[in-house]
Amino acid sequence: MSEAKVNKKGKIKFVVILLAVIAALLAGGLFFYVHGISATDPNSKEDVLVTIENGTGALQILNQLDEAGLVQNKLCGRVYLKLSSPESIQANTYVFSKAMTLTEMFDAMNTADPNYISRSKITIIEGSTINQAAEAIAKETGFSKKDILVKWSDEDYLKALIDQYWFLTDDILNPDLLCPLEGYLYPETYFFSAEDPNLEELTKAMLDKMDQELTPLKDDIKTSLDMTIHEFLSFASVVEAESLFEADRAKIAGVFKNRLDKNMALQSDITVLYAMGEKKVNVSIAETKTDSKYNTYKYTGLPVGPVCAVPVRTMKACVNYEPSDYLFFFATQEGKVLYSKTYAEHQKIVNENKWY
Repeated sequence: MSEAKVNKKGKIKFVVILLAVIAALLAGGLFFYVHGISATDPNSKEDVLVTIENGTGALQILNQLDEAGLVQNKLCGRVYLKLSSPESIQANTYVFSKAMTLTEMFDAMNTADPNYISRSKITIIEGSTINQAAEAIAKETGFSKKDILVKWSDEDYLKALIDQYWFLTDDILNPDLLCPLEGYLYPETYFFSAEDPNLEELTKAMLDKMDQELTPLKDDIKTSLDMTIHEFLSFASVVEAESLFEADRAKIAGVFKNRLDKNMALQSDITVLYAMGEKKVNVSIAETKTDSKYNTYKYTGLPVGPVCAVPVRTMKACVNYEPSDYLFFFATQEGKVLYSKTYAEHQKIVNENKWY
């Protein structure tokens, strides 16, 4: 074979290899790009709220989506923006999920797709009771407070929820409870794309959020406090209701833990008021004798159930309670909490600082 033919054959082979390498690189790049704009969690069912303000640019929105955990690869996201050039993004509050691709989310924002726009907003305030939660929902929906509370007390519905959520047990079926789901509906602002979400959907959102916040603390609750989840939420709810400021929560939790360890009555006014269905500052001696399993003056130990909705920061304060020798505390009119180790010290503090 002539040298010219050998060289020509070698050049052809080189070109073929080069084209194969380029094709492989292009295929790899395409795969990388397609994966980079895909859903971050195709199996996720959790709603992720994204609020787009007027005048927000596409790159800023990409950053928002990335911070919310909705972007698989930010570099690929930038490439997507270059290729798609979205220019008609509509300001709104959107309800997305990690199961959506970047294309789906930008398409929804470009068209202001009503299926992804938040239409309902319901806020459950930290420290609120389930009655207050029902009032908040009734105000924003077509449900009546009575219908909501009836649903949340329906035994068949409660049993179905017990089967679904690890932290719900037969404890919520105790007939002494005033509201079975008290303390289990996480306090938060919830957004829904449906204009009139059904009550089961609302309840699921609040229980899902509780699951999300409570699960990481599961082992610590057992190790630190040796309580069941129902006992823990009852304990944390008393701490939440008795604490005006975040700085006091861990210390107040320590006081209540000391009293429990010594088999002393918690003597929390909040538990008496909850049993009575009242909101006020002071409790009379006669009221401390109210016959209710919530009343921690009459019954030693924890109340029969939670008395309010507890945010995760209070849960963490309870798990990481501050050890001390204190058995009593008193809040002044300015909100300062004064602690004491003996009843005599406590009475002196009360006499000197009583304001109600």
